[in-house]
Amino acid sequence: MSSRAERSDRSDVLVVGGGATGTGIARDLALRGVDVTLAERNGLSAGASGRSHGLLHSGARYAESDPEGARECLEENRILRDIAGAAVRETRGLFVQLAGDDQAYFEAKRAACEDVGIPVDVIDGETARAAVPGLAERVERAMWVPDAVVVPSRLVAANAADARDHGARIRTHAPVASMTVDDGRIESVSLGGDVGETVEPRFVVNATGAHAGRVAAMAGVTLDMRPTRGVMVSVEHEGLEPVLNRCRDPADGDIVVPHDDEVVLGTTSVPIDDPDDYERADWEVEATVEECATILPALAEAERVRTWWGVRPLYEPEEAARGGRGISRGFHLLDHATDSHSSVDRSNGVENFVSIVGGKLTTYRRMAEATADLVCDRLGVDAASVTATTALPGASDPAALDEFVREFDGQGPTDSDLVGGERAE
Repeated sequence: MSSRAERSDRSDVLVVGGGATGTGIARDLALRGVDVTLAERNGLSAGASGRSHGLLHSGARYAESDPEGARECLEENRILRDIAGAAVRETRGLFVQLAGDDQAYFEAKRAACEDVGIPVDVIDGETARAAVPGLAERVERAMWVPDAVVVPSRLVAANAADARDHGARIRTHAPVASMTVDDGRIESVSLGGDVGETVEPRFVVNATGAHAGRVAAMAGVTLDMRPTRGVMVSVEHEGLEPVLNRCRDPADGDIVVPHDDEVVLGTTSVPIDDPDDYERADWEVEATVEECATILPALAEAERVRTWWGVRPLYEPEEAARGGRGISRGFHLLDHATDSHSSVDRSNGVENFVSIVGGKLTTYRRMAEATADLVCDRLGVDAASVTATTALPGASDPAALDEFVREFDGQGPTDSDLVGGERAE
């Protein structure tokens, strides 16, 4: 047996899933001195993280529907600006009200933002058009908020690199083939693909997003997900500074995210059964472009560069209980042990197994910290998280971040124009 396999066999924690949350968990644990292996079935960022619209929420989108979630977004927005460097683009955000939009909704959002502590600056339509060339004549007023843009491929790869630099083993193209469960504990996990190893961890974390139910089933645990698909369309458009948000109840085609010479338009929300096999409908593309063009009319005729879909890892019980696209999607930490902690959802069965589901890219670090706190408590590790105050490696050097992306095969379509090397569909 190679020394690489021997080290893997002795892992304290196996994290399954190589998106922002999984790599964030691996980083958090490694920085606390925990021995970690991370397994991802593809390259990093292959799931929702690398197929998003890349918005770093200020919390304004959820301020009136979920104030607590909005505060989390605001706090994490500020943290990521401090620690993530060139994985975050400073842009600001502008919520715009068009003629015919509900004026009361605008006022409710403004008041809610102020209650949460989100800085807002309300401007009239003429001032908004002066700040954003090409903005629709129908814009009656707008408000500035501290939204920003994430470069997710860089963010995920930098988390993985920091985890690796602190002793973690990052296994890409290593799908979980099987789990052996004995007497209520996961005893071993077989990794296939390019790795072909068997890991015998003390603890397993399921951070596989929309696939969390399938991975949980390998351990004999039922975990119900309700994934939805959403389309993103990148078109040629130079010079847009802020993220543009339509100030209305969340709906199709209400976000425009600026890059350099392109903008990303999003998105739709359509329930699906299989996160690996779902329809990619033309109507979603056309509806998204049409709606985004109500904010920035030039988008209607802009050259389309690429189109991709992402799958949201929504948790079925929350969706069933709360419903509605306007609801902020919080995260859920599911402890599958019989003696489940009261602070997390209960699901009896496997003592050394947790799943983290839901959430948003903006709050990935908070999700990772909560998961690492639980794991450390169960393992008897007395060490606090330091990820909120520790800069990611290469944060100030885009070339270094892009090298991490190449190292971990972490290029997703969201930011392929900024990093290069778009992943094939």
